[in-house]
Amino acid sequence: VPGVPGAKQSLPQLRDFLLVYNRLTELCFRHCVSNLNYRLLTGQEEQCLEGCAGKLVHANHRLVRAYVATMPSVLQRRAQQLQEPPPGASPHPPAAPGPGQ
Repeated sequence: VPGVPGAKQSLPQLRDFLLVYNRLTELCFRHCVSNLNYRLLTGQEEQCLEGCAGKLVHANHRLVRAYVATMPSVLQRRAQQLQEPPPGASPHPPAAPGPGQ
């Protein structure tokens, strides 16, 4: 979004959030709502939806906490791998030819 600081970085996050939200809504709706003949949900359907959504949100929070906890070590390992020479590479660069060689 032009003129909004950080908007380009937040768009993928918003997209990811909406994908998760839509998937959660679809899963819980299919699991809990069985009768489409009425405009309002039954008490049983409402309870089922609250339990389903709550369980999925709780699981999502646990996954995010695990991701946040492990990412620093993963990033550190990747940085170390990028700094290490590839296998079979000489640790020292070849000497430059001197004058007269």
